[in-house]
Amino acid sequence: MAKNKEKKAGKRMKKKDLVNILMNFFHSKPTEALSLKFIFSELKMTTHPLKMLCIDILNELKDGDYITEVDKNKFRLNDHGKELTGTFQRKSNGKNSFIPDEGGDPIFIAERNSAHAMNNDKVKIVFYAKRKNHDAEGEVVEILERANDTFVGTLEVANSYAFLVTENRTLANDIFIPKEKLKGGKTGDKAVVKIVEWPDKAKNPIGQVIDILGKAGDNTTEMHAILAEFGLPYVYPEAVEKAADKIPAEISEEEIARREDFRKVTTFTIDPKDAKDFDDALSIRSIKEGLWEVGVHIADVTHYVQEGSIIDKEAEKRATSVYLVDRTIPMLPERLCNFICSLRPNEEKLSYSVIFDITEKGEVKNSRIVHTVINSDRRFTYEEAQQIIETKEGDFKEEVLMLDKIAKALRDKRFSSGAINFDRYEVKFEIDDKGKPVSVYFKESKDANKLVEEFMLLANKTVAEEIGKVPRNKKAKVFPYRIHDLPDPEKLDNLAQFIARFGYKLRTSGSKSDVSKSINHLLDDIQGKKEENLIETVSIRAMQKARYSTHNIGHYGLAFEYYTHFTSPIRRFPDMMVHRLLTKYAEGGRSVLESKYEDLCEHSSNMEQIAANAERASIKYKQVEFMSERLGQIFDGVISGVTEWGLYVELNENKCEGMIPMRDLDDDYYEFDEKNYCLRGRRKNRMYSLGDAITVKVARANLEKKQLDFALVEEKR
Repeated sequence: MAKNKEKKAGKRMKKKDLVNILMNFFHSKPTEALSLKFIFSELKMTTHPLKMLCIDILNELKDGDYITEVDKNKFRLNDHGKELTGTFQRKSNGKNSFIPDEGGDPIFIAERNSAHAMNNDKVKIVFYAKRKNHDAEGEVVEILERANDTFVGTLEVANSYAFLVTENRTLANDIFIPKEKLKGGKTGDKAVVKIVEWPDKAKNPIGQVIDILGKAGDNTTEMHAILAEFGLPYVYPEAVEKAADKIPAEISEEEIARREDFRKVTTFTIDPKDAKDFDDALSIRSIKEGLWEVGVHIADVTHYVQEGSIIDKEAEKRATSVYLVDRTIPMLPERLCNFICSLRPNEEKLSYSVIFDITEKGEVKNSRIVHTVINSDRRFTYEEAQQIIETKEGDFKEEVLMLDKIAKALRDKRFSSGAINFDRYEVKFEIDDKGKPVSVYFKESKDANKLVEEFMLLANKTVAEEIGKVPRNKKAKVFPYRIHDLPDPEKLDNLAQFIARFGYKLRTSGSKSDVSKSINHLLDDIQGKKEENLIETVSIRAMQKARYSTHNIGHYGLAFEYYTHFTSPIRRFPDMMVHRLLTKYAEGGRSVLESKYEDLCEHSSNMEQIAANAERASIKYKQVEFMSERLGQIFDGVISGVTEWGLYVELNENKCEGMIPMRDLDDDYYEFDEKNYCLRGRRKNRMYSLGDAITVKVARANLEKKQLDFALVEEKR
């Protein structure tokens, strides 16, 4: 009787399960030749059907070049000995992958073969022969460099140990923390934990608490948790603050004598209403009928921050200020960014300036780059300057209106040269004193914003040309440029196919300006239409990201051959590099080492991206917090994203985005059509497409995961 049961059990073993068991077995003994008899006995294959199935699978693995028959009925894992280095990408579902440094397709790394590598670790793998009809597979043999060993999460403390429950979706396992490594943390505290080891046989990594951020749910705790999650600093080092405190604010007469004096020229700043760090000011005076001198004055940060100093090293590491919903995490100590360097009204300030002789039609007759001293007459908010432009009344109205006129001429010229006009609004929150979002508003770019933007673009372009534009037979000196590549042709084709569904056309080939003019034409056509935001979003995705590099390829989006960042040294490190090199080269200095500056450019580009991701996470957190008080309420929205796990929906009223999980679309079996950005029901053929209007109810708001779930409200279709 027992024998029959065993037979049945043998028959019941699924082929797929046995394939996995056999592969695991070969991986556990990668260098040994395993006889058939040994395999049967070790894996307890006692029934005839199971043995036959095993032989069939072994033959298939052999045909697929996955194992080799080294002798009659003796097999060994066929590691072709190909070692590759690259980046490991961990997924919480266990479908990890490896991206080779030398390029090529990702390689699947099963959890059993990951050697506990973490997300973005640099690793060495052995590449196994590819099985028939299966993805390429590899095994991590060495972790070369850890990308990140600190994680943020919420503590759960038991009597003699604790766990950190992480929000990080790339870490499937919670982190085990011995009691003595808790640093006083209690259940419900947000903490930063460093992984100290991950033993081979252990399911969970072992960590120690580095910092307790505070109680989960508290606003400052949550904002600091977002910064820590992205590896960004949330406190300013005391030693750097102290170094800044020693910098004198007074300007000596000798320093003023060395500079061009603009203190008597009408000068003002135009900034957001909550700004404290005024990077840039504009001055204007008439030279003669129809010709104006316009000065773009930028805070002379590098006069105060010496290269290689403790302040400079901290700024280089941070590379950018970070703007979360309710706070700024500055690149420089507060004494410098909000006081000494900030171009505050009615105070003498040192600046680095680009001075233009320019006509009312935006034609630059002459320009020079000089160190100056200024005294700003007025601090305008964008709203105040906008009111002057609209009403033609207010302080310095002649100056503001003339700058606006010149800026509009510069802008027209830029677009006729093929610059791309992405004019997007930003979602902003009104926040109470406890950091709670009380309302949502949209920040649009109006004439006052565009006025400042045009003169900053002109200054940045002029500085880049000063260094980059050299006679044919001369080599330009090393310099950091802000570059932007042409759109990805494949993405452009996809965009053209997508917009065709809405009845629009797009040129995807031809000269640079042909394509950009066609994109602008599209952006004009969609203005005010319900699909405007959607098509803009998909168009932006087709673009490359702008970045920093010493290898100039021009800036496609702005239609400039030479472009850099010179106008925001208080909040961006590349601008500080540009200021220093400009000064050095103006004094006849030799070209600097390209590799050093290319590394700094790459670091700055990476930090810019990380800061943008943190900013987005803070907005997402506030959106979820804002909507958590609106559970059960019904909103109209638009489908803003379609994925295999569900539909993303953006609400019309407040632009908060949430998801209708696939599991909740239970009236049919829906399939994801990637090419057409839609989900299609198999039986009823019902479709949900990107851009469709949709009515939803707020179902769940998970602050911990920054996740908002919507439920579909059945409307008459």
